[in-house]
Amino acid sequence: IVQTPDHVMIHAEKIHDARIIPLDGRPHTPANIHSWLGNSRGRWDGDTLVVETKHFTRGFRGASDKLVITERYKRIGPNTLNYEVTIDDPKTWTRPWTFMIPLRHTDEKIYEYACHEGNSSLAGILAGARAEERAARERK
Repeated sequence: IVQTPDHVMIHAEKIHDARIIPLDGRPHTPANIHSWLGNSRGRWDGDTLVVETKHFTRGFRGASDKLVITERYKRIGPNTLNYEVTIDDPKTWTRPWTFMIPLRHTDEKIYEYACHEGNSSLAGILAGARAEERAARERK
């Protein structure tokens, strides 16, 4: 997370997404302009960063074009942020729903998220290889 006086940038390692979020009070883009990560606008509510995102190119879990995601980032300790997300889409769910994840600072290595050949079938590939190894040992 990088903050300037009028923007916040949130860089997610997965898929290398960088969300640049204006904090200057500008309105959302028009409803007919959509983007992969939606259109985000941020503001401060005391010591909590509130980010509202709408106008997604693709829906979230079957959501409609009325989807609004509101995120709240609040530091609750020297190494912990509460990350609270509210999903609101009256065309998809009967009421908004919220979840919270504590985000903790780590000094551990972070490895690149990357696709590789066989990533969805790797367990089966390895199981088959181990079975072939066992069969070869048994033939000796």
